[in-house]
Amino acid sequence: MTDPLRILYQDDSLIAIDKPPGLLVHRSPIAKRETQFAVQQLRDQVGRYVYPVHRLDRPTSGILLFAFSPDLVSAIGTQWMQKQVQKDYTAIVRGFVSGAGLIDYTLSFKRDKYADKGKRLDNTPQPACSEYQSIDRFIIPQPVGRYDNARFSLVQLHPVTGRKHQLRRHMAHIRHPIIGDTTHGDGKQNKFLRQQFGFEHLALSCTKLSFLHPVTNRIISISCQPHADMVKLLTNWQQFKQ
Repeated sequence: MTDPLRILYQDDSLIAIDKPPGLLVHRSPIAKRETQFAVQQLRDQVGRYVYPVHRLDRPTSGILLFAFSPDLVSAIGTQWMQKQVQKDYTAIVRGFVSGAGLIDYTLSFKRDKYADKGKRLDNTPQPACSEYQSIDRFIIPQPVGRYDNARFSLVQLHPVTGRKHQLRRHMAHIRHPIIGDTTHGDGKQNKFLRQQFGFEHLALSCTKLSFLHPVTNRIISISCQPHADMVKLLTNWQQFKQ
């Protein structure tokens, strides 16, 4: 039996959940054999049709917002296009990240051979900006690859724009890939974390979402902790904190 989704916020118009890593938002040709999807699971849980306001990559966890009608999705979507929605992520990345900064690096659309099959897509590089802020740094005194020890940083990330896999690609671009990223990350570090700490997920969670409620006209701010495996890893690393 599937565990119920954790509801972070609910009113007559909107509902937000804490999406676990590995759960698809909806049915996709990328994973035809999957039987669990956030849309269907939440609909069955609350007994109402739900419509996703935004997306999270399958391996990404955290706040996922739904509306109870398509019109409400459109209303919040307008805020999103006008960059009036605040969305922040918590991530663990390879290496030491110092202070705060802005990554301004264009990204081309990454075609998926299944989901985008037959589509005519514009691959012209698009403007993409992400902000980052260092929170904590850790040194694990064990050799990984050619290094004598393993260094990691806990960071807060804010995507100013919304390109596909933007945060994962931007952090890889500045040589601080997000751990657990099997597409843009560091395979040696990922293997080390699986073997030494049993960490098998992407260390990326959407942990804060703020927007103007389209019905009440009040600011709604939703927050949550990173997913449980990230919290467990960070708890185990307190002895290695710098």
